[in-house]
Amino acid sequence: MKLLKQMLLVSVVLLAGACSKEKKITLETVEAQTGELTETVTATGTIESVTQVDVGTQVTGIIDKLYADYNTVVKKGDLIAEIEKTMLESDLRSAEANVESARLTYEYNRTNYERDKALHAKQLISDYEFQTSQKDYQVSKTAYDKAQADKVRAAKNLNYAEIYSPIDGIVISREVEVGQTVVSNMNVANLYTIADLDNMQVIGNVDEADIGQVKVGQKVTFSVDAYPDDLFEGKVTQVRLNPTTESNVVTYEVVVAAPNPDHKLIPGLTANLTIYVMSEENVLLLPNQVFTFEPQQHPDSENLPQPKAPVDKKELGAGQKSVWVVEGNALVNKIVTVGAGNGMKTVITGGLSAGTKVATGYDETAVANADATAQKSPFAPQPPGRNKKK
Repeated sequence: MKLLKQMLLVSVVLLAGACSKEKKITLETVEAQTGELTETVTATGTIESVTQVDVGTQVTGIIDKLYADYNTVVKKGDLIAEIEKTMLESDLRSAEANVESARLTYEYNRTNYERDKALHAKQLISDYEFQTSQKDYQVSKTAYDKAQADKVRAAKNLNYAEIYSPIDGIVISREVEVGQTVVSNMNVANLYTIADLDNMQVIGNVDEADIGQVKVGQKVTFSVDAYPDDLFEGKVTQVRLNPTTESNVVTYEVVVAAPNPDHKLIPGLTANLTIYVMSEENVLLLPNQVFTFEPQQHPDSENLPQPKAPVDKKELGAGQKSVWVVEGNALVNKIVTVGAGNGMKTVITGGLSAGTKVATGYDETAVANADATAQKSPFAPQPPGRNKKK
């Protein structure tokens, strides 16, 4: 048994010695290609209606009729509710009676004043009698004007009993029921909330580190949890400079206009925003690692392109960098003009053409090399079909 273990150990050693590993070195390259370069800023926000109106009543009364409910589509000028008019009509009739009474008093005092004025001019009445007549005339005139104003107010209040939609939109909230009393004091009693769902906006909260890149007019895409498979588009219309601080995190509000013709977007949804702070199309691009590549000497590297003399770094001007271009079996150092970048890729505006191969690095791979002359252990497993005795 001990002899068998020793023979197996010798067999393993022989097999291990039969294999050796060597490193295979290859040059990694990339082609300059035309494409789109984008840089984005992400944020979250809340969807709101651009136009949202609270519809109320300016008069006190009992809700008599409601012509709109939740999700009712209304047009500007549509009658949506009525307040019971009995008291308001009574107030109008009372105001009209007061006007008539004030008119009669005014006309009577005016006649007396004109008569006393003529008599006073002839010194047939005293100054006191004339001044009394003049005062009664002026008071009655003021009372008549007030009665007319009260009539106008009573008529207007009666008109307020009929409530009309101020905009085209959809009723998203109803605050009252038929028979409910609404009291109007200093504040207008709210009945409905109507929103225009054709034009929505997203109020996004952008981190202070990113707000400097966000500008009016930039393209925005966003998604909402209600429609996970849909991607909505919008445009930045406003960057608000008033900061919000919460848990030591400073954010700024960015308003994004979002057309909503199919009314999928509704107020209150949470949106995940992607703001395209940079977007360039049909530009020549290279990954940023090409600018850090430096040729190296490797043993057994006859199969690798050999570098030629590098350019003098002092020759690089503003907006210029150098890259190593593969030309046949040589690496040529060339100066290129660069444009915008997003941290991963950079625009090449001059010095290269599309399809040019540019070096990015070396790849060293360990490759197993089997020794065909190595001895094999007689105890090692043999492939089937070999050394069979007939």
